[in-house]
Amino acid sequence: MQSRLFSFKNLWVILILVATSTQAQYSEIFQKYRDKYPDASVVYLNQESNLFITLNNGTFDIVQENIEENLYLNEAATQGSQKSINFSSFFELEDIEASAFNFEDNKYKEEKVSEFTEKDEMGESFYDDTKSINFIYSNLKKGSRSQLKYSQKIKNPRFLTPFYFGDFSPIAQNKFSITADASVNLKFKQFNTEGVNIAFTKQEKRGKIIYTWELKDVSAFDYESQSSTYKNVLPHVVPFIASYQVNGNTVPVLNETRDLYNWYYSLIKDVNQEPADPELIALTKSLTDGLDTDLEKVKAIYYWTQRNIKYIAFEYALGGFIPREANQVFKKKYGDCKDNSSILYKMLEIAGLKGHLTWIGTRKIPYSYEEVPTPIVDNHMILSYFDGSDIYYLDATGRNIPITYPSSFIQGKEALIALDDTHYRIAKVPIIPAEKNSVKDNTQLKIEGEQLVGSTKLEVSGYNKIDYIYALGNLNTKSERDNFYNDIFQKGNNKFIAQNILETNKDDYDKNMIVTYKFTIGDYFKQFGNQIFINLNLNKYISQYRTDPNRKRDIEVDYKSYYTFETELQIPEGYQVEYLPESQTFGNDFIKATISYTQLDGKIKYKHTVTCDYLILDLNQQKEVNELIKNVEKAYKEVVTFTKSE
Repeated sequence: MQSRLFSFKNLWVILILVATSTQAQYSEIFQKYRDKYPDASVVYLNQESNLFITLNNGTFDIVQENIEENLYLNEAATQGSQKSINFSSFFELEDIEASAFNFEDNKYKEEKVSEFTEKDEMGESFYDDTKSINFIYSNLKKGSRSQLKYSQKIKNPRFLTPFYFGDFSPIAQNKFSITADASVNLKFKQFNTEGVNIAFTKQEKRGKIIYTWELKDVSAFDYESQSSTYKNVLPHVVPFIASYQVNGNTVPVLNETRDLYNWYYSLIKDVNQEPADPELIALTKSLTDGLDTDLEKVKAIYYWTQRNIKYIAFEYALGGFIPREANQVFKKKYGDCKDNSSILYKMLEIAGLKGHLTWIGTRKIPYSYEEVPTPIVDNHMILSYFDGSDIYYLDATGRNIPITYPSSFIQGKEALIALDDTHYRIAKVPIIPAEKNSVKDNTQLKIEGEQLVGSTKLEVSGYNKIDYIYALGNLNTKSERDNFYNDIFQKGNNKFIAQNILETNKDDYDKNMIVTYKFTIGDYFKQFGNQIFINLNLNKYISQYRTDPNRKRDIEVDYKSYYTFETELQIPEGYQVEYLPESQTFGNDFIKATISYTQLDGKIKYKHTVTCDYLILDLNQQKEVNELIKNVEKAYKEVVTFTKSE
């Protein structure tokens, strides 16, 4: 018995030693944050940015020092080994230090990064002077830490960047500070900080003013598809230099929109001063000769530019802000948004018309010019044309965009329109109504044997047409096109087969696209004895707008839409209608639907409409929409019943 007891004691000691040894593999800070954030793979222990703004005889010296310290909580640590820091002619990288810390023998041991590699960053259709420094943290694993310190020289005082108090991983410590000469007047705008306990201090010390924001223990922000920009979610501060004092004078930098406009205009005022290329003049005249109105001339020039100037962006240094000469764009047949606007401007001028260069932010930028009069408020250039009280927003970087439609991604945004060297106008781009982005499906249907046989005329307009044509342009083989057609046209079930497809007006910007086709659907209706049951809800389109009830963020769509499905079913010979579902109407402020049935001239006439009348839904609005969809889906289950005539 004593020997057995001794064995149990030894086993207990061994178990304690093993547990202690296992525990000692990881640091106390690891245990703390693993317990606190069990679902996280990494915790940012410190996210810190310190900005130093010095003024020397009216010249700015601006340096931003950054510190990032991470703790890795699981085996995915190796995914964080590769690190990259971008820089450019505006943000010059000065110093960089990086180290990995691995926990061994109850302490962290530092392994400094010794090799840093520089490379250009280029996309398929976007080229700028952005470069990156790339390096690898050595031997990162579960429980490791990393530390990165680097500084950047900000070459232009208009290019201060926001600081975000959150990320898609938890953050233990956020700190943002600005140390500026007292002669520098700074402004700050905070976004998404309601209910967020950010500690702010301001102190003056030896002719410097130090502004500090701190926030601790920030949970991870979840990414969800179709969410609006993270700038609408993450708490952040946007700093900008409003003005500064020199020799007793106040010099504006970005105090208001006018200051931003004055700088922008200084960059474009000398563009297109050279005489137009004779070939460009001849082209413009050939496009506009014989047209009766100015708007028709604008349209002809605009559509030519969309079709013939390929979008490729080369944005080196201030080239990201200054349009290239129209003659150069014409010869090369490519350019970025500014270049497209430049050639449009010049061609309108040749035709005796006046266009206006226009700065605008896409919907991924949530700020107004009054809130944030800095270059981060916009990221795009178009051309505006005034026709009486109407404004046309011409974006030639797109394709197949009618003149009456702005690009979908600038709907509802403010446009900063250049009028002359001192005057500008801020106008709001309209949001296109749902009815102008329509899909209208008109179907004739009959029962032949065991199949449904039909023909459809589909009319597509607005942004729906643009998306349709874009999708077609990416299909290279007949097989790909057949799969696309059968997927997008599908009715009833997966035994739908479309054939004899004919497209009309695909390349006509101003006409709705018409698609006609014939089809069959197998195994769809049910026949029992002397009765036939058929569900005429062949397109249950509203279901695509349902959102996950566990969703945590808003949801955004590209544009408002309207769908209508009209189906005429021939009553089978020798049968009569026994049951016809009741017509129903559903609606709230965001989505509406109708379903109606009528019997006329030996046919059942079915009509279903869906109106998506929103761009963004918050969580409560999503619940409203989901509830409506649930009710519509109940109506989708209704069937028409035919009984054999006696």
